[in-house]
Formats: sequence, C-alpha cells, structure tokens
Amino acid sequence: MRGSDVGKKDLIQSLGEVPLFSRCTKRELATVARHAETVDLDDGTEMITEGDPGDAFFLILDGKAQVLQDGGEVAEVGPGAWFGELALLDDRPRSATVVAQGPITVAVLGVRMFRTILREFPDISELLLAGLAGQLRDARG
Repeated sequence: MRGSDVGKKDLIQSLGEVPLFSRCTKRELATVARHAETVDLDDGTEMITEGDPGDAFFLILDGKAQVLQDGGEVAEVGPGAWFGELALLDDRPRSATVVAQGPITVAVLGVRMFRTILREFPDISELLLAGLAGQLRDARG
C-alpha cells in the first residue's frame, strides 16, 4: 500500500492509536488527518536526524524504518509506528535518527500545522495533554 492507496479513514484510525492523539474524537482525528501530508519516500531516506531540531511528527503507514542512536541501531519499526511527537511540543533536538528501509509511506504533521490546529480547535489541547499524561503514566509503570 503506497501513498495513493492510503485513505484518510486508515490515517484517522492510525492516528487514534498514537498515545498523544488517543483521547481525540473521530472528528478531531479527521481534522488532524486533514492537516497531515502523506508522503512516499525512497529506501535510505533519512526522515529525522539525531541532534537536529525537531519540526514534524511522523506516522508510518506502509514500509519499515531503522531507528539509530549514537550510530547504532536501537529498533526497526513498521506500519503504525510513530516518532517525532515531542517535536510538536518543544524545540529540543532529535534523540534519534530514523532511516527508511526500502520504500516507505509516512504521514507527516509539521509543527506549524500542529500549532494551527491548536489555535483553530482549542479543545484538542486538553485532549492532547490527557493523552500525553496517560503515556507518561504508562512509562512509569
């Protein structure tokens, strides 16, 4: 399934599985999906680079990627995996490098578009904070 095959319905469902967006309604997820761009990338494309400023959130819709920290592989991720969500919330440097392993389709939500969504739909802010709080609680065990 490449970019043109990935429907908004699939994107909405995938976004709902991301902890940051997990408390959003279908309608709010549809708003986020409408503002995200679906992109097809080639093998070896570096989507984010460790140490660079964060400027976008990525959600893998099809394909695989390798996650590297300090030059070593720490994970391989596939459809449904996400990364870069913290870049939407702060301007700290990226904590890892993520590289496409073969052709890959990702949904990309840039920080500017994310902030536009928050201004246009302020109720989403509270839901995002609740989703983030849940993610932090889960991480603490």
